[in-house]
Amino acid sequence: MDKAKELGKRLLESGSARRWILLAALLGAALMVLSGMFSFDKKQETGGSGFEVSDYRRSAQQDLEQLISHIQGAGKTRVLLTVENSAEYVYLENGTTKTKEIQPHVRGVLVLCEGGDDPVTVGRVTEAVTKALDISTAKVCIEKLTE
Repeated sequence: MDKAKELGKRLLESGSARRWILLAALLGAALMVLSGMFSFDKKQETGGSGFEVSDYRRSAQQDLEQLISHIQGAGKTRVLLTVENSAEYVYLENGTTKTKEIQPHVRGVLVLCEGGDDPVTVGRVTEAVTKALDISTAKVCIEKLTE
C-alpha cells in the first residue's frame, strides 16, 4: 500500500505524467460530449427502421386509390384514411429482438370516386375496402367524386 502511494506521488510530481493524466481526462470528457450527440435507441440496435403513422396512412391511401381506380365503374379515385393509434412493437425480454409489429387500427375510410353514385360500384368498392383493411362496412363511406 505504501509503495502505491509513493508511486502516485512520484507520478504527480513528474511533469510528463501530469500531461498524460490531463490528456486522458480531456479525452474522456471529449468522448462523453461526443456520445451525447448521437442517439443509440432500440431502433438502431435492432436494425429496424422508424415507423411513422403518417407514412403508414399515406401509403395505405395511395394503395387503396390505385386499386379502387381499377374496379369496374369506379374511375378516378381519392381516399382518406383515418387511424386510431400508433404502431405497437412487441420485444423479447432482452429488449433488443422485435417479435412482432402491430399496425394502427383503422377508424374510417372515405372514398371519393367517379362511380360513387352507382349502387353496384359502391358495393364493389365497399367490399374491396372492407376486405383489404379487415374492417366493417360501417367504417366505410363511398361518395361521388366531383371536380
